[in-house]
Amino acid sequence: MPVRGMLVRLTDAWQEILQRHRDAGGYPAAVTELLGEMTVAATLMQANIKFNGALIMQIMGDGPVKLAVAEVQPDLSLRATATVVGEVAADAPLSQMVNVTNQGRCAITLDPKDRLPGQQPYQGVVPLFGDRREKLEKLSEVIEHYMLQSEQLDTRLVLAADDKMAAGLLIQRLPLQGATNLAGSSHQRDEDQIGQNEDYNRIAILAASLKREELLGLDADTILHRLFWEEDVRRFEPLTGAQGPRFACTCSRERVGSMLRSLGRDEVESILTEQGQVEVGCEFCGKQYRFDPVDAAQVFLQPAQQAPASDRKH
Repeated sequence: MPVRGMLVRLTDAWQEILQRHRDAGGYPAAVTELLGEMTVAATLMQANIKFNGALIMQIMGDGPVKLAVAEVQPDLSLRATATVVGEVAADAPLSQMVNVTNQGRCAITLDPKDRLPGQQPYQGVVPLFGDRREKLEKLSEVIEHYMLQSEQLDTRLVLAADDKMAAGLLIQRLPLQGATNLAGSSHQRDEDQIGQNEDYNRIAILAASLKREELLGLDADTILHRLFWEEDVRRFEPLTGAQGPRFACTCSRERVGSMLRSLGRDEVESILTEQGQVEVGCEFCGKQYRFDPVDAAQVFLQPAQQAPASDRKH
């Protein structure tokens, strides 16, 4: 059938993300759920398209959650963070957290690993409302809307997260036409249109019956059997350990130095005059980078003028 699915369950990686932010005060329950669902959705999309670069999902708006970010690398290493200003109710829906006046946006960026000169990352942006400007209250609805607009493919997404696990199930219709697709099958051409494939529609309805507590509480084999016990499911071996999703941060002293260069020498010198050093903390992993006046001066030197890395203080 022209239907494929992916199931992601994040445990250790998700708990490590939460622990790093818990040290700084942690997130309200509703924000934890939203950020977990974003991290799972980004992982599903990265694994689905196998893009050689970072996939970055961002949600921004005018609620107390000003910005939430999940980033997944091609090797499925991942990180996530959220900026929260104000109170968030434990059961707050997406509209109350991000989309109070219907101005919220979801951006998905594909940043190639080896960019060509002048090449810019690809970014798609969708609003947090539907075709009739109705507010979307679930992240899954936002992503389904994005996939329909950007890929022109039917997609069903089921997401769930708490403080122990983040999990998601993605079901997608595959195109029939094309040399490497199912063009030689018995399926009719009209089944290659949005909403017209009976196999996909049936599988998507079964997937949508998956409850939050089942997604978070049952193992993958049990979930697949309960949902698709009458279907011919071809199950691939799971990606786990070093091959699967895991927490990793891509911050570095060099990247922070580039950020300081973008601020400009005058701004950095102003901070040094006021504080004696420049201190920058990574919002994803919590690591602190400190630059004293000598370190800061090195940042603005040309590469040939910089002291060897071994001579610098870290």
